[in-house]
Formats: sequence, C-alpha cells, structure tokens
Amino acid sequence: MAYWQWGAAAAGHVVVCVHGLSRQGRDFDRLAQALLARADEPLRVVCPDVAGRGRSDWLKDPAGYVTPQYVADMLPLLGQLHGQAPIGVLDWVGTSMGGLIGLGICGTPGLPMPTPVRRLLLNDVGPTIQWAALARIGTYLGSTGRFASLDCDVVPGLVRV
Repeated sequence: MAYWQWGAAAAGHVVVCVHGLSRQGRDFDRLAQALLARADEPLRVVCPDVAGRGRSDWLKDPAGYVTPQYVADMLPLLGQLHGQAPIGVLDWVGTSMGGLIGLGICGTPGLPMPTPVRRLLLNDVGPTIQWAALARIGTYLGSTGRFASLDCDVVPGLVRV
C-alpha cells in the first residue's frame, strides 16, 4: 500500500485521510496543506492509496476488494506509522468508501490499534447506503478516459508499506 505523508514525520498527532471507491490518496493534498497550516502542534497527515488505486498494488484475488479487507489493510499501515513515531492522537477523515473503512476501524472491537480514533469525520457516506446510490455509481464505475501518455507529475512524499 502506497501512502502520501505530509507534515512532521515524528509528530504524535496523526490524521489519516482515506479516499472514495474510485479515487486515490492525492485527493487530500489541499486538505493536508490546510490542516498543517492551521495546526498549533506538530502534525502528520497520512493519505493512503487503498489497494488497487493510485500507486498501490492490485490484489491477486479480486474478492479482496471489500470493506473488511480494507479495514484489515489499514492495521499494518497504522502499525508502521506508530513504529516510525508513536501515535498519541489519531483522527480519521473518510470520504465515501474511506468513511466506511473508518466506521470499520472505529466500530470493530479488539483491533490492534496503536490508539483509538479520537475523531471520525465522514464525508459523502453514512452507516447505510441506498440501493439507488449504488446503482448510480455502477453506471460510471470502471469507465476510463484516454490520456496522451502515462507520464505524470511526481510529488515528494510517496511511501510504500
């Protein structure tokens, strides 16, 4: 799993920002910069690319693209971050699928977390999803555009777990 890290690498306050179904961690570049600009203490903002998105590897088994697996995938990431610098305060920002992952992280007892999530911010998701919304997503999911090349701008900060 690749992730983007902003701010002080040794900061004990970590904000994890997780993207939606067909998105990537770079969606949070501006939010990360804004959080750091307003922070009154050292802060780390970590924005993972969930499996199969952004710079993260694809899964060998397509049945693994489910929320419980994504929740399980976040645990080694949190463990690695905690190993780099102890996490004292953990906040979670989740957009759509990232919000469901956050609900799983917060709502599953007994997970080996470095510290409990203090604040959970949900964007574009709730504890239930209407069938009509899923059907609408299904109409465009998997549709890709065409690009002149595979070249892209690389921003410092990409890390792989």
